[in-house]
Amino acid sequence: MPQDDAAATSAKRFPDGAQYRVEIPSTESPEVLEAVLDEASRRDVVVHRISQGSGGMLLTDGELRGMAVAAAGRSVELSLFARPLAGWDTGAMALAPGGGPVAAQARGTEQLVHVLEDIRRTAEAGIRSVLITDLGVLKVAAKMREQGDLPPGMRFKISVQMGLANPVSVRIAEDLGADSYNVPTDLSTGQLASIRAVADLPLDVYVESPDDMGGFVRHHEIAEIVRVAAPVYVKFGLRNAPNIYPSGTHLTPTAVALARERVRRAQIGLGLLDRYAPEAKASPLPADDLAVPRP
Repeated sequence: MPQDDAAATSAKRFPDGAQYRVEIPSTESPEVLEAVLDEASRRDVVVHRISQGSGGMLLTDGELRGMAVAAAGRSVELSLFARPLAGWDTGAMALAPGGGPVAAQARGTEQLVHVLEDIRRTAEAGIRSVLITDLGVLKVAAKMREQGDLPPGMRFKISVQMGLANPVSVRIAEDLGADSYNVPTDLSTGQLASIRAVADLPLDVYVESPDDMGGFVRHHEIAEIVRVAAPVYVKFGLRNAPNIYPSGTHLTPTAVALARERVRRAQIGLGLLDRYAPEAKASPLPADDLAVPRP
């Protein structure tokens, strides 16, 4: 494969020595989680992390526990979004033409508390990973983890919506307690390498991104992404798909169909990775450092 001369090969690895793991996003409910696990088995795709975007707040207590049990049964990390955030709130700026970056922030002290309570409720269901978009939420949640108000094994996966896109900014998030960082979808391999040179935490990189995040289809770059960004979660979103956030039972058939196609896309991407970088190493399951639920 062609290589970017400015993109250094990463010598960093996951604790088990692997370079990459696989993430399937937008797994919004127990039914969608079941579909991902079923499709992964059918296609022989090893999925390490499953993430969700509507938040623990839009799942019942029983649904939270059910998803925790299902993910634990397959030794897979399950990460739920921490909400509410400004984009779903009553404020106007998040919906204004120039207000996009505000949508992912916790608006006011009350919403900061609400997001932290959503994290606490998610943890009480046995789930050990949450997606965070706001630096203030991250700082306080990390302090809660340190003081025992959250489980010591709780992981903070930073969402792509935080938007930090340079080495210094990503390192700030790491220093505040981030456990992995989802970089913006349009970074070149050289830019990924520059972040990797400074940050040690795993990077989450969209191989295919939703339309509202660029709609990029980077399957032929996957070998280079793994080479420069390891340790990296290669994340398979889906172009030409509806935005289903906030999800619910009225959207379950659509969410299930999209989830199965994301696993199919992962099979395609991993096939290209094996073609162009057969030496690239993935983590086997179970992996000791994955934030697998403890229901």
